[in-house]
Amino acid sequence: MEVLLGITGKDFTIIASSKAAMRGVTILKAEDDKTRILNDHCLMAFSGEAGDSVQFAEFIQANVQLYGMRTNRTQALTPAAVSSFVRTELAKSLRSRKPYQVNLLIGGYDTVNDKPELYWLDNLAAKVKVPYAAHGYAQYYCLSILDKHHHPDIDLDKGLKILRMCIDELVKRLPMDFKGVRVKVVTNEGVRDIEF
Repeated sequence: MEVLLGITGKDFTIIASSKAAMRGVTILKAEDDKTRILNDHCLMAFSGEAGDSVQFAEFIQANVQLYGMRTNRTQALTPAAVSSFVRTELAKSLRSRKPYQVNLLIGGYDTVNDKPELYWLDNLAAKVKVPYAAHGYAQYYCLSILDKHHHPDIDLDKGLKILRMCIDELVKRLPMDFKGVRVKVVTNEGVRDIEF
C-alpha cells in the first residue's frame, strides 16, 4: 500500500514516496523515509516487504558509498551504473532461495552527459529507463495523468505541479491515508528535500 512516484524534466529528477509505513491496513509509522541518498547525484526510493526493502536499500547504499571511497570520489557512479548494479543484485537474489521482495525507483542527474535519469525496477529484476514512473497503488491512478501532462522539457515548477495533480488524485480516490509524501529533487547541484 505504498506510493512511489518519479518525474524527470529538463534538468531535474523528482522522487516522491509515501510517508506511511504499513502492514496490511495497519499504519505502523507515519513519518517513514523510503528513500536513500546513494551519492551526490543519485537517489533511490524503495517499497515492498518491510525487512527486505530496508535491508536491500542499506546494502545498495553501502556498496555505492564503498565504491566512492575506493575511487576517492573522483568518479561517482551515474544513475545508469547504479541501476545496472542494482538490477544485477536483484537478479542474483531472484535465483536464490530467498529473493528480495522490493520495487525501486532510481533517479538522479548524470553529470557526465548533463541530463536527468530515472529507472524503474521491480522485484523480478526488470529495469527500464523512463521519463516518469510509479510503483504501488500510484501506478493505477497517476500514470494517465503523467501520460497527459509530462513532456521532456518541463521545468521544476511544472514538474511539481504535475506531482501535485497526482497526489490530489490519490487523496481523492484511494480508500486509505498514506500520510502524504516526502519529495526529493536531484539536480546538477545535488539532492535536496522539498516541502510539499
